[in-house]
Amino acid sequence: MLTKPLEQTYFIIDFDSTFTKVEALDVLGEISLAGRLDRDDVLSQIRTITDRGMAGELSLAQSLEQRLTLLNAHRDHLPALVETLMTKVSDSFQRNHAFLAENADHIYIVSSGFKEFIVPIVTSLGIRESHVFANTFEYDEQGNIVGCDCENPLASDKGKVKLMRDLQLDGDVYVIGDGYTDYEIRESGLANKFYAFTENVLRPSVVAMADHIAPSLDEFLYDNRLSRSQSYPKSRIKVLLLENVHPVAVHLFEQEGFSVEIRKGALDEAELAEAIKGVHILGIRSKTNVTPYVLEHADKLMTIGAFCIGTNQIDLTACSERGIPVFNAPYSNTRSVVELAIGEIIMLIRNVVTKSNKMHSGNWDKSATNSFEVRGKKLGLVGYGNIGTQLSVVAEALGMEVYFYDVVDKLSLGNARKCKTLDDLLAVSDIISLHTDGRKENKNLIGAREFGLMKQGVIFLNLSRGHIVDIPALVDAIKSGKVYGTGIDVFPYEPKTNNEEFINELRNLPNVILTPHIGGSTEEAQANIGSFVPGKLLEYINNGSTYGSVNFPELQLPLLKASHRLLHIHRNVPGILSQLNQIFAKHHINIKGQYLKTDENIGYVITDIAKEYDDDVVAELRDVDNTIKFRLLY
Repeated sequence: MLTKPLEQTYFIIDFDSTFTKVEALDVLGEISLAGRLDRDDVLSQIRTITDRGMAGELSLAQSLEQRLTLLNAHRDHLPALVETLMTKVSDSFQRNHAFLAENADHIYIVSSGFKEFIVPIVTSLGIRESHVFANTFEYDEQGNIVGCDCENPLASDKGKVKLMRDLQLDGDVYVIGDGYTDYEIRESGLANKFYAFTENVLRPSVVAMADHIAPSLDEFLYDNRLSRSQSYPKSRIKVLLLENVHPVAVHLFEQEGFSVEIRKGALDEAELAEAIKGVHILGIRSKTNVTPYVLEHADKLMTIGAFCIGTNQIDLTACSERGIPVFNAPYSNTRSVVELAIGEIIMLIRNVVTKSNKMHSGNWDKSATNSFEVRGKKLGLVGYGNIGTQLSVVAEALGMEVYFYDVVDKLSLGNARKCKTLDDLLAVSDIISLHTDGRKENKNLIGAREFGLMKQGVIFLNLSRGHIVDIPALVDAIKSGKVYGTGIDVFPYEPKTNNEEFINELRNLPNVILTPHIGGSTEEAQANIGSFVPGKLLEYINNGSTYGSVNFPELQLPLLKASHRLLHIHRNVPGILSQLNQIFAKHHINIKGQYLKTDENIGYVITDIAKEYDDDVVAELRDVDNTIKFRLLY
């Protein structure tokens, strides 16, 4: 943190790969070498020289000389370079342009680059031209860039150190940069701290020497308690993704600037309790259980994403009690599950599995015996939610008669008929497909009694939840002929990784299709889930919106504009909103917008207020009785 008042503090900022996302001379090379057959090879040489210079492997003089020789650049190339660099300002510098402009007296750009392209870029964000220290190009009579002003200390080794000695800044000095020459200022004793800036490039040798790593300018400002555009640096938000969550999700979180950890398999309770420490966002699929014991160790957890439909693997009540909203993907893999169900129904009713197995053994069994069409057959759907309804539509298109049963009153689609009881549905159906949720009350929903009610030779599918079916009862029904064909995608116990053996009594039974919980495992579905769930999580983290949460009061909030947003999660008891507003009134705070939603247990109040207020306000809001969590966004 700063040790002196701001008026006695100076910020020395590098340009290439710090203020901008790129090395300007590399971009100049892309412009000046356009059309040359050896362009890519020369650009690669330039980048190598740049990296070696930044890592301290080449002297600055060598790096500049070699790159300028290769560039073959002209004065006329510079306007295009400036235009390109205008679009390459680092994201965190763009976000914090107000800080740069407001503190222009204390900010210096010190670069081994060139003023011709640096000045137009940095002055557009409020930095003074007189505070830009960099090299200048030298040109021949035709305007070709042939070198730089060698009298400038920044053109020589340890040039930044020489310049800083000449500046004689009286106060604390903090250096932000990505290269070895930036570290040299700190090494010489001319700076209090060197912050290795890694938003655009990470140079291990430079990071190793830094006092602090700054993945963004937000991190530097936060570390020094300076005004900034973000209430909390995104680089400090840790995401843990388990069970091979789709790469698109990883990309979305990394693009946001979060720190992402990926683990391929599921974790058991003890492993997850250890891994979840310090994690802000947890992403799982169906095999990882989030229990109260796990949540006791989740010291920073803000939200959970289930990259699947079901959430029965998550203790939703315990999450609510801790102010942790949970989001899932209720629609993203619906089509994939429906297609698998239709495929298995056709395969089983045609007896394809049995015939295929015989063929692999060399047995040619060309016969129509026990092989039927699906047209005209009665399909019974247990559960008429997102998957059940879409399966209903597709099945009708194939000429099937559709019956359904759901504990919730649902409007039928097409010609589907609702059964009054589960027993009625089981008795009428030629094919039964389960699509219920994973609540505990549904355990062994289908057992020996239910199989007894079914038609002789029924086709039976479970692509919903493993614990819904009594497996020993299903085995008996298959062996007795009551169930002629079976497709099972989910099981009471499933291996945590692909290396664990699958053990189940259904193995090696006739006309049985066993799949490893892949109902939603298509590239399309996983990509959809991979983008949908992070979208909900990011809306909550960045905006406070809880729309789509399975355990939390749902609020869809407007974008935050020119305000600070206070998020207050509390137990749903009388008087909380009144207490919050009394605090605002006491401190004469203008409320720009306020939103409240509750359920039986949780209250969620969002208040947008003017930016001017004392820190005491935040402390008082956190101390309101029955507060579960409080968060500040801006």
